[in-house]
Amino acid sequence: MTTQIDVPTHSATLDPADFPPSNAHLIPPLAPQWQSLDLREILSRPAAFLSISQSNSLYREGGVQYSEGHAFRGSLEATVKVARAARAATNFVSFNWIGFTIFRDAYPQTVFDRAQYRSWTGHLDVTPEQRAWDDALVSDLRALVQPEDNELYEKALQTAFTGTDLPLTLARQHVEVLVLTGIHLDWCVEGNARAARDHGLLPIVIGDATGAQRPDQEAATFERINDYFAPVISSDTFIDLLRR
Repeated sequence: MTTQIDVPTHSATLDPADFPPSNAHLIPPLAPQWQSLDLREILSRPAAFLSISQSNSLYREGGVQYSEGHAFRGSLEATVKVARAARAATNFVSFNWIGFTIFRDAYPQTVFDRAQYRSWTGHLDVTPEQRAWDDALVSDLRALVQPEDNELYEKALQTAFTGTDLPLTLARQHVEVLVLTGIHLDWCVEGNARAARDHGLLPIVIGDATGAQRPDQEAATFERINDYFAPVISSDTFIDLLRR
């Protein structure tokens, strides 16, 4: 994994002009193996929507990871579009809001985990209330959550398929297809796409509804995911494929 969380010691003041408004132009053409598939038909199968790590920490001023600029890079707006389109499609039977906390002092830890987690937040003096706010699902997406949805936190370093009820939930809902949005592209999104394949599922990554820590990390990650693990498409392509 190439991502290292950049933890500011105080609230960052950012200029939106310093960040690209979208990464849709970086999404590569479908790899040859995916071109042989009918994605419209695949997206008509029993499907689940997964929002990964889309918290105040990343999108709201004062968040520990706010300095990465995701508030201005378009992933949140694209996620809202995708979630609404999926909610309107009758074959989407599962909506999952997967949290990620960087305050992991209470998590079970190996010596590697302990060193890595301490480097993220060990120097920060925050209250329990501040931690809870940082971890919370951003309000744009909170407004879309329904009572029957599944809300959980990752317990492993990069995937929700270990240590949570996600695999069992998807199995009981007879889900075949996963549509993934969220942060970070080259960490939790890629990790969940890989794990989904190993669980016999069909992941599809919505590229412009994701983001890496830095924009210059995204093109290579899109290519790697698209070449080996899952189709990467834009939110507009996803919505068009649902119109059948």
